[in-house]
Amino acid sequence: MAILEVSSLGKIYTTRFGGNKVQALSDVSFSVEQGEYVAIMGESGSGKTTLLNILAALDKPTTGSVLLEGKDITKIKEKEISAFRRDNLGFVFQDFNLLDTFSIKDNIFLPLVLLGCGYEKMNARLTPIAKRLGITEILEKYPYEVSGGQKQRTAVARAIITNPKLILADEPTGALDSRSTDGLLDVFADLNADGQTILMVTHSTKAASRAGRVLFIKDGSVYHQLYRGNCTNEGMYQRISDTLTLLMSGGDADA
Repeated sequence: MAILEVSSLGKIYTTRFGGNKVQALSDVSFSVEQGEYVAIMGESGSGKTTLLNILAALDKPTTGSVLLEGKDITKIKEKEISAFRRDNLGFVFQDFNLLDTFSIKDNIFLPLVLLGCGYEKMNARLTPIAKRLGITEILEKYPYEVSGGQKQRTAVARAIITNPKLILADEPTGALDSRSTDGLLDVFADLNADGQTILMVTHSTKAASRAGRVLFIKDGSVYHQLYRGNCTNEGMYQRISDTLTLLMSGGDADA
């Protein structure tokens, strides 16, 4: 069953004085099944960040619709958007977006505090998540006291503690070293194996090779997509590399 359905999405930006119009997205359509792990790739300026912002209800399209479990998020009233994001979406960003004046624990608790949860309920949710992500020992520390990999695991914990329908990840490995990247990708794989739906925008072929499907965006449109099938991570890596080469050279990808 499709949890996310994107139909004929278009986005046109008008410059400040209305002199020029820029087509950021053009007739983008795809769906994401419940429990899928999808990566979105494309060159800078291809439209993938605009797409992610629309999926996150941070921006509205010029045309088209985005249905999350049948609800068109492009039609949500402005005053209801924050609550919708909090109730349905989990976010993982490249720069972590943690508050330095909050402990690791309090950073993770923040979305539950906004939902009005009591401390006992929050703590009950946090304990198994912290253990799973290997951050139990740093919960009382502050973001400036821990490594980049630990910060990103904290961000993942914050994203999943509300049991979101969909995790949106924006370049989640971009600020990590190789070892921390491997650790984070293992976490995403484990979450997905448990049924969590993940949509990740990335420049990293290595990160994308762990997904079940890769969508390639070019000039604001879906250029091609790859399904993992029975492919190994190494095999998927090679297929993605080959497709990116075609994308940059202007060739046509195989169907």
